[in-house]
Amino acid sequence: MYIRSGTTTLLRRGFRSSSSGAAKRVSSSASASGERVSSPHLGGCIGQQKQQLRSLSYLSAGRWRHGVDWRSPASLAAQIRIASAFSDTPLYRKMATLASENPFKGIFTSLPKPGGGEFGKFYSLPALNDPRIDKLPYSIRILLESAIRNCDGFQVTKEDVEKIIDWENTSPKLVEIPFKPARVLLQDFTGVPAVVDLACMRDAMNALGSDSDKINPLVPVDLVIDHSVQVDVTRSENAVQANMELEFQRNKERFGFLKWGSKAFQNMLVIPPGSGIVHQVNLEYLGRVVFNTDGLLYPDSVVGTDSHTTMIDGLGVAGWGVGGIEAEAAMLGQPMSMVLPGVVGFKLSGKLKNGVTATDLVLTVTQILRKHGVVGKFVEFHGVGVGEISLADRATIANMSPEYGATMGFFPVDNVTLQYLKLTGRSDETVAMIEAYLRANKMFVDYSEPQQERVYSSSLHLDLGDVEPCISGPKRPHDRVPLKDMKSDWHSCLDSKVGFKGFAVPKDEQGKVAKFSFHGQPAELKHGNVVIAAITSCTNTSNPSVMLAAGLVAKKASELGLQVKPWVKTSLAPGSGVVTKYLQQSGLQEYLNQQGFHIVGYGCTTCIGNSGDLDESVAAAISENDIVAAAVLSGNRNFEGRVHALTRANYLASPPLVVAYALAGTVDIDFKKEPIGVGKDGKEVYFKDIWPSTEEVAEVVQSSVLPDMFKSTYKAITVGNPMWNELPVSLSKLYSWDPNSTYIHEPPYFKGMTMSPPGPIEVKDAYCLLNFGDSITTDHISPAGSIHKDSAAAKFLIERGVDRKDFNSYGSRRGNDEIMARGTFANIRLVNKLLNGEVAPKTLHIPTGEKLSVYDAAMKYKSAGQDTIILAGAEYGSGSSRDWAAKGPMLLGVKAVIAKSFERIHRSNLVGMGIIPLCFKAGEDADSLGLTGHERYTIHLPNKISDIRPGQDVVVSTDSGKQFTCTVRFDTEVELAYYNNGGILPYVIRQLSK
Repeated sequence: MYIRSGTTTLLRRGFRSSSSGAAKRVSSSASASGERVSSPHLGGCIGQQKQQLRSLSYLSAGRWRHGVDWRSPASLAAQIRIASAFSDTPLYRKMATLASENPFKGIFTSLPKPGGGEFGKFYSLPALNDPRIDKLPYSIRILLESAIRNCDGFQVTKEDVEKIIDWENTSPKLVEIPFKPARVLLQDFTGVPAVVDLACMRDAMNALGSDSDKINPLVPVDLVIDHSVQVDVTRSENAVQANMELEFQRNKERFGFLKWGSKAFQNMLVIPPGSGIVHQVNLEYLGRVVFNTDGLLYPDSVVGTDSHTTMIDGLGVAGWGVGGIEAEAAMLGQPMSMVLPGVVGFKLSGKLKNGVTATDLVLTVTQILRKHGVVGKFVEFHGVGVGEISLADRATIANMSPEYGATMGFFPVDNVTLQYLKLTGRSDETVAMIEAYLRANKMFVDYSEPQQERVYSSSLHLDLGDVEPCISGPKRPHDRVPLKDMKSDWHSCLDSKVGFKGFAVPKDEQGKVAKFSFHGQPAELKHGNVVIAAITSCTNTSNPSVMLAAGLVAKKASELGLQVKPWVKTSLAPGSGVVTKYLQQSGLQEYLNQQGFHIVGYGCTTCIGNSGDLDESVAAAISENDIVAAAVLSGNRNFEGRVHALTRANYLASPPLVVAYALAGTVDIDFKKEPIGVGKDGKEVYFKDIWPSTEEVAEVVQSSVLPDMFKSTYKAITVGNPMWNELPVSLSKLYSWDPNSTYIHEPPYFKGMTMSPPGPIEVKDAYCLLNFGDSITTDHISPAGSIHKDSAAAKFLIERGVDRKDFNSYGSRRGNDEIMARGTFANIRLVNKLLNGEVAPKTLHIPTGEKLSVYDAAMKYKSAGQDTIILAGAEYGSGSSRDWAAKGPMLLGVKAVIAKSFERIHRSNLVGMGIIPLCFKAGEDADSLGLTGHERYTIHLPNKISDIRPGQDVVVSTDSGKQFTCTVRFDTEVELAYYNNGGILPYVIRQLSK
């Protein structure tokens, strides 16, 4: 981002203006709380720099490069556009001066190469000579290095550095620290609205008479298009091409917009469709582990607009998911304000038993951590058992951090990491630099050496030998079911009342058989029959051991004469082209094809609801007979209504188990006692007959997964494909909005915006729009899947001449606020207490008693000038990080959400959109307080921002005479600044426009 003299920094502490009473509070808050804020090891703090340079501290270490082909630095400039002209400006030279004035310049030292010369320079943690650092978890050391490197006495202060060094004492106090990630990662579902917002911010800057060129990413931004491909065509050698053609037909406008963004904004790389899943591409290619930017060495770190960004933690890169609006601020140089997290130490010992997969391990870990409670915390894995699991297995565990609730599931870099970097094509010189830097800065683990004891907030232990085969479901990823108990668990689910583990199917109907004709062939469905079997998702498709194990299961089954029923919708969607190469090298793709698992595309597919339509005959048999049909997928999310509207039971399983259940055709089976089928010789075939041993899998991995596969796959990843390359794109820096577009629309966030913040908004006599129970996910709030024919969004599209076959998905239309507002709370499985048990995307309009779509009810409230709030239970907003789950309610007029608890990212997103998050007091909820949702609510929040404190109590009263106390979940001073400005994006614009 080019910032000219006279502009103002995006302040981390947003109340430094002398006009705000809160300004005084910021500088004095640490001392007022009694915290120790100075270290005998640190010395005095430098004075504040000139105002016009404060916003430049992020660049003080040298200009940013995108650095995608960092294996070969010589080819970097030829591949990626960089803001090279900036380095010759007077302002850049002033920034260099700031770098020399970093208060930690005394520990800025050289990293020598073994053969002479140097790799570069770095800020040395050992040079601080502070014994507390040796006890810090490795994940906290990354936060510490970032704070030291970016310390300017203003955005990042020495007090912040001291808080991190003193983590053992400060972490329990929930202190606030700034963090500046090295880069930002996007996928297209979240990337499109992010680029829409950036384009809209440029227009807003123009309207305020400021320079729109200030809206440019300061840090490298990688956007991988992977969320748009759907499983329309299956069981065909031509499936990849056919599905990609349909993908481009549906998304041509979106893709063209993203291609425009890659040209219009600095530091933004867009990786075209068909390349792979964002997290696997990040793991195999984009992850740097250590940056070398013009000779400055520092750890790679990343925030991404997808909750499974945590997969990169398996590579020793600190990364986690954030909301789109938070990521946009990070792109623009806004330091992330975060609570210094506690760290749960998870010790692993032993080895996995024969036949147990990484998926079994991660589902076990998820259940353990979910029970322990790790929301808002880092989990750091350690112990000799870590050295026994592959990098791909670590990435699988790290990937599911959102499912167990942690911010990160971190594996420090060790020799296994270095071996993986070499396997995936990173150069020997680069790997040598990574190892040398991390060892020198005490960020490398060598399990061959004695381990120094580190301090953790709490500790857990798992003997890998205790892990047993399992799956999870039928509605939540942490509801693990041991494989040996699956049949009994399934029957328990049929018997139990409707809930996370129940379908309430009467006993006399549990044996129902729905007979139908499938393309002229007699077919039948029962409760528990599998209709979708998908090898999908970043969680597992990046792991060669489970992918090749799936191929071995298919091979053994084919050789024995077993065949998946043709009405089971089978699919295989690899996370990168590397998977295809090693499946072909091993000869196993042939057998997967024989069982219907043809490759359908390179993207997320079924895991995010892009499962495509079921055959009409299958869909009719399910609907007309009320069959509880099952999907089995190698994904990470199985919330009801996510995978497919017609599969009420959805189980997460390893890829080989997906194939096994597809062959069995049902989840109502005991694999130990019952046969999967009858072979060609007339003999019964059991699970043990088709299940490969650990040794078999290891042998095929060793012979089939080769470094050249990674090198050739990623050599030309940015070249794209003919369909992408033929997309026309404007070279204008400002986007030309098409008012008739149903994909890209200028959002109304900044309409009528002035330079004066609006301040706290009064919430008085608000109606309850929705009254929810526990575990309302972002899929319930803002579905990503198909647009139902009877929905408000469908009506909007039809009115604009869009045929139903061209509706596409909500996820693909996130660039259009008019559709997304109508899609908010449009999940057909929505359970709203105002409807007395009815499951539907509707609500009760309290004043009239009408039952309306949520959108229509919200618009009725808005047109009458009436505020609305939402009541909710525990874990509100769990699931995928989805900014539209906050943007949508804001556009519907929701002013506050009162819940028992919030998922971390979603709470942050609500704040970012100016919605007040409130928590009931412990032991209380809407039911215990006797709230029905028919009341009108007044939130007695101070009307001056200077009178509001992070985490303070506030009284909520109702027109029925009830009143109760809640905790305001503005967790930091910065979040109060965002709320005062009406959200994070207006805040950023006002700061940049000064």
